Amino acid sequence: MKKISLLGATGSIGIQTLDVIAAHPEEFKLVAMSFGSNYKSGSEIIKKFKPQFVAVKDKETYDHLKQELSGESVKIDYGQEALIEAAVFDGVEILVNAVVGSVGLIPTLKAIENKITIALANKETLVTAGHLVTEHAKKYNVDILPVDSEHSAIFQCLQGENVKSIERLIVTASGGSFRDKKREELVDVTVEQALNHPNWSMGAKITIDSATMMNKGLEVIEAHWLFNMPYEKIDVLLHKESIIHSLVEFHDRSIIAQLGSPDMRVPIQYALTYPERLSLPEVKGLELWEVGKLHFEKADFNRFRCLQFAFDSGKIGGTMPTVLNAANEEAVAAFLKGSIKFLQIEEFIERAMDKHVCIAQPGLEQIQEVDQRTRKFVQTLIS
Repeated sequence: MKKISLLGATGSIGIQTLDVIAAHPEEFKLVAMSFGSNYKSGSEIIKKFKPQFVAVKDKETYDHLKQELSGESVKIDYGQEALIEAAVFDGVEILVNAVVGSVGLIPTLKAIENKITIALANKETLVTAGHLVTEHAKKYNVDILPVDSEHSAIFQCLQGENVKSIERLIVTASGGSFRDKKREELVDVTVEQALNHPNWSMGAKITIDSATMMNKGLEVIEAHWLFNMPYEKIDVLLHKESIIHSLVEFHDRSIIAQLGSPDMRVPIQYALTYPERLSLPEVKGLELWEVGKLHFEKADFNRFRCLQFAFDSGKIGGTMPTVLNAANEEAVAAFLKGSIKFLQIEEFIERAMDKHVCIAQPGLEQIQEVDQRTRKFVQTLIS
């Protein structure tokens, strides 16, 4: 039985990870977990899965949870140190990092130091500090297994293949909530419209990122680090149905693709069971005759400017992806609150990148400093 720590248990990926754990109680045991402030959902998870340790965001949530779980034998703590403790809790074999934002970076590094396998759904960890994380994983001989459907697809396509034979990675994108709209139609779109994703059920932040295509941009940067692939060999392909999750083209022009119904439980379970596979009867099988047709379009970098920003920041490297991520997080949070308009997200990201003087080989402290400085700059723009 594999002992699991789950960061971000009440989020979309967290809930679907719990579905996988519940489907295979003889294979997995949740021993530690974290969540933000949704103590009602959190307490239900704790009562069902009986973890030994729980980390929450703040003292207020901690107090609510302590009262709610007065009869449960579980240790509870709050804050960043508690999040780290959950990540490296005694006996943990796999850390599922499903938190949103750069807060996931330090727990990942600490888990690697404790030789815990990383099942990574937190994009910002590799975007913000990909060089540090991959160097750390190599130093401690720890696997980083992708949970994102696109990276899991590439990972599966590469099983048994020589990575030196790769011609390019082709990352597919649904196009998000506004894929059929022109730029001039985006001026006054609402939060509710942006959150209406046609294919996937995801958290608010990632759904907005999908609408701007920043989500795909972050995935491109992730793919660069996960598969040690230059940006010139990574392409993005619009694919509305989300049936082909990604493809790999080899030197002989053969292309291998991974297909499946759009259900995140599939890549989550593969990360937990790798290199084995388990049954997953809860997921609808793919019947291509029901789908009928698959559609593909070339990604338009003028239409989806955030995708261009991501490629630009990745190629520049250093602290520029940190700026990209921090500016995006602040701008998306402001949009969700109704403080800025949709197209201002990309405007503020561009202004933050233009202002930044890049540090080529940053250490952890420099990355954290740049992250905070960028956030303050964008907050100033918003206010």
